[in-house]
Amino acid sequence: MVLACNNISKSFGTDIILDKVSFHINDREKAAIVGINGAGKSTLFKIIVGEMSCEEGEVTWAKGTRVGYLSQHQDLTSENTIYDEVLSVKAELIRMEEKIRELELSMKGAEGEELSRMLSTYTNLNHEFERQNGYAYRSEVTGVLKGLGFTQEEFTKQVTTLSGGQKTRVALGKLLLSNPDIILLDEPTNHLDMTSIAWLETFLQNYAGAVVIIAHDRYFLDRIVTKIVELENTRAQTFMGNYSAYAEKKAALRQEQIHHYLNQQKEIKHQEEVIAKLRSFNREKSIKRAESREKMLNKMERLEKPVELKADMNIRLEPRTVSGNDVLSVKGLSKAFGNNVLFTNLAFEIKRGERVAIIGNNGTGKTTILKLINGLISADAGEIKPGAKVHIGYYDQEHQVLHMEKTVFEEIQDTYPNLDNTAVRGVLAAFLFTGDDVFKQVKELSGGERGRVSLAKLMLSAANFLILDEPTNHLDITSKEILENALLSYTGTVLYVSHDRYFINRTATRILDLSCGMLLDYIGNYDYYLEKKPEVEKKYFGFSLADPDAVTGKGSERLTNHKQLYSGLSSAPSAIGKPSAGGQQKGAGLQAAGIPFSQAAEGSTGKQDWLAKKEEQARERKRQNDLKKVEAEIEKLETRDAKLDAMLSDETVYSDPARLVELNNEKTEISARLEVLMEEWEALGTEE
Repeated sequence: MVLACNNISKSFGTDIILDKVSFHINDREKAAIVGINGAGKSTLFKIIVGEMSCEEGEVTWAKGTRVGYLSQHQDLTSENTIYDEVLSVKAELIRMEEKIRELELSMKGAEGEELSRMLSTYTNLNHEFERQNGYAYRSEVTGVLKGLGFTQEEFTKQVTTLSGGQKTRVALGKLLLSNPDIILLDEPTNHLDMTSIAWLETFLQNYAGAVVIIAHDRYFLDRIVTKIVELENTRAQTFMGNYSAYAEKKAALRQEQIHHYLNQQKEIKHQEEVIAKLRSFNREKSIKRAESREKMLNKMERLEKPVELKADMNIRLEPRTVSGNDVLSVKGLSKAFGNNVLFTNLAFEIKRGERVAIIGNNGTGKTTILKLINGLISADAGEIKPGAKVHIGYYDQEHQVLHMEKTVFEEIQDTYPNLDNTAVRGVLAAFLFTGDDVFKQVKELSGGERGRVSLAKLMLSAANFLILDEPTNHLDITSKEILENALLSYTGTVLYVSHDRYFINRTATRILDLSCGMLLDYIGNYDYYLEKKPEVEKKYFGFSLADPDAVTGKGSERLTNHKQLYSGLSSAPSAIGKPSAGGQQKGAGLQAAGIPFSQAAEGSTGKQDWLAKKEEQARERKRQNDLKKVEAEIEKLETRDAKLDAMLSDETVYSDPARLVELNNEKTEISARLEVLMEEWEALGTEE
């Protein structure tokens, strides 16, 4: 075990953030900390590395553990170049290398014992230098920098001139190369493109130490982690497996909790009814039984109602009008900024009902395509033609129409006056605005918060063609899932740019890959794209872009030739066929026929389930009938018993010994029969 957190508790004022949080991380283990925004994930990291104190609990490290920590925000102020700043991590190896070179020079003029001593030192240094992979440290630095998305030309940029995102990538590079025993990463994928994220996945999968990650990138977590530590309602719970396994187990656990809660509520209601009924009989034994049941009910440990995080956060998108089948046609589209040619002669079409994701590395022109479609910038050449009855709803993080003086609540309610207060709060909660946050003025919000307000407005716009630029940025996992479900139920058309591969995989029916100024068209989700990508690239380029020589040497020449060939095409090269998974095709076919796939797959058990259900219904009807008969007999005997009491107080009866004995005997028989009936009534009432 390399790290143990025991009963960590932390509060800010009266707000409890962490309450007795405990978990451990084993050597070489890959784990993730997950939870909604504000759950305390980053706070927990700061407590672990000693940047923040806790009121209770302790953090225990294995002896000699070297810790590497990357926070969300980096503010490097070094005057070094990018390359030299990252290379500084290898300072010890550089000094060792310099010492080896010095010894090589000194040994040329040394003799005797001095030479022997130098040779011994030289041998030891060389052995240690080789053990630490010293002969490859410069290529290692270059590989990490390129893996994190820096080009060779950018290596000489000064760190002080970089953006916040670039500084974070530099800090991440330094951390990875320092080779600590455990790496703590807080949102490491925020400033990486898809290629760099894939590189980081491979690096972390093969990393010899332990890794703990905070990330909202579910695809990234699926590929790396084998343990999930969930922070929810101030407490921690550990799940083994990747994110998808966690999500499945969590859903099952929540369903089980709801089941237990509902069963207990049913039992409580039943016991209360039995107690009331027993008291209504107004007999000594019945009252004692009622009191006994009441004591048992009071001792019962009541389960808290499980909180369903998304219960009031579902968004239903419905276009006001249906567009024509041809939603968008793009032909011969070209765009350059100065000498930077992004693409030439792009062509593609979008049909009604499609959910199309444009993917590609940073700087390839994905967002530019969306801006061209929306008329925010002009094309150098080409035609963009929307179809009939197409109404566009556009979300761009840099182009938001918001009223700075309004509150968040007013921004939504004034735009959609038909929504009542509960509906407005439900929508805002889905985009992480809860409590008093809804009364903040828009001008007080951060850029990410304003983006979420704009996205909330767009989701309610009833447009039939949604164009979204990075819609999942600044959303936590819960809100991403809500947005995904909304898009999956949407009957209009969607075109979006995203780096969120899990989001793409769930929502996209088609992928346009913008690489090297060209579009490759894949009819399927992200998994299908990954499966077909090498095959399609080899077909159109002669080699895969993932090949080491794809953009250098002969590969570069071949790529240039293919770009020239492509510039003469009238439409995007397309992947042939559709997803090849037999089960997926079978499922789609059955669903098209109106039969749920799960039902069809289990058709052989359908009759058994139906028979079992009918038997259960018959048993319940019999129980209810028996219960009614018993209650009717009890009522009849209670009525007769009351009449006997009245008769026994009559002077003509109690003065007639024979009659008195007869009535007393009948009363005794009634009492005995009522005792049997009471037990039978309780038994029938308790059956499930």
